Amino acid sequence: MIVLGLETSCDETASAVVDAERGILSNIVLSQLEEHRPYGGVVPEIAARSHLTFIDRLITQAMAEAKITFADLDGVAATGGPGLIGGVIVGTMSAKAIALARNIPFLAVNHLEAHALTARLTDRVAFPYLLLLASGGHCQLLAVEGVGTYRRLGSTIDDAVGEAFDKVAKMLGLGYPGGPAIEQAALSGDARRFALPRPMKGKPGCDFSFSGLKTAVRQAAENLPSGPFAPQDLADLAASFQQAVVESIASRVNNALKAFSASHPQGKTLVVAGGVAANRALRGALQELAEQAGLSFVAPPHALCTDNAAMVAWAGIERLRLGLIDPLDFKPRPRWPLEEGLSRSAIPAITMS
Repeated sequence: MIVLGLETSCDETASAVVDAERGILSNIVLSQLEEHRPYGGVVPEIAARSHLTFIDRLITQAMAEAKITFADLDGVAATGGPGLIGGVIVGTMSAKAIALARNIPFLAVNHLEAHALTARLTDRVAFPYLLLLASGGHCQLLAVEGVGTYRRLGSTIDDAVGEAFDKVAKMLGLGYPGGPAIEQAALSGDARRFALPRPMKGKPGCDFSFSGLKTAVRQAAENLPSGPFAPQDLADLAASFQQAVVESIASRVNNALKAFSASHPQGKTLVVAGGVAANRALRGALQELAEQAGLSFVAPPHALCTDNAAMVAWAGIERLRLGLIDPLDFKPRPRWPLEEGLSRSAIPAITMS
């Protein structure tokens, strides 16, 4: 079984070919960072135009690198949401055209599900497992019980963690994207210098909050001497912010681990996915928590944490094996809560362990 995957939900245009044996035959990602950098964030109209300009070229490149033709495909998957709707439309329409022309299944993949199932592509993680999904648009803790079956344990009550990284980096003049910029600056910083809050730490439940932390960083920056920030001030503030985020997330994950172990005693793995999963300080803290709880810890390789089409193709394979094929009148969705589960009828088929 071979599936072509397309990802166009934000500011990466991506195309990949993956097979059912977990082989990534190609994985092409075209970043739009330079186009959006002057604005300090993603401009939806610019993103959509760029997807439209390059999607055909990336499909051709991915197929050539995989050394296959369209006749070899068993299905084509595209991110159907959530995301910037202009970009999502580009990807889904391209996938529908291929599905129609070749008479093969079309699979509309939830972008969050693609992240959620990446650990099964990279590490053969068995259901159920506890997932921290942390990205620019999302911060959730989920019990992943099966393809299309997710139980949300907690989510952010205000900003996503990746958004917080981006806004703090912009506030400090560190550039875009904020996650890598903050992490790099923090390497030479003293995380103890600024007494920043740890939102929600020690409180019951598994929800997150980052808005107040951003405000505290702004206030700390305003109290520094006027004029351009000194390099050490920037490093110390970046390190203090990153440490506050890590401790806050660790507190919520610790609560989720207890709830997950009680409700899913057969679960053996803690997984982190999404762009923020690339942060090494966060990975280290989560690794320690997993070990304390007696669970394995899995974080996909950096290239599969950020948006990519290999995860979309793999989610397509997982869904295709269950007979979850979408009609060509599927409507792209700017919002698509992951816990909605299977909104389409499943045809019994061979499942994967």
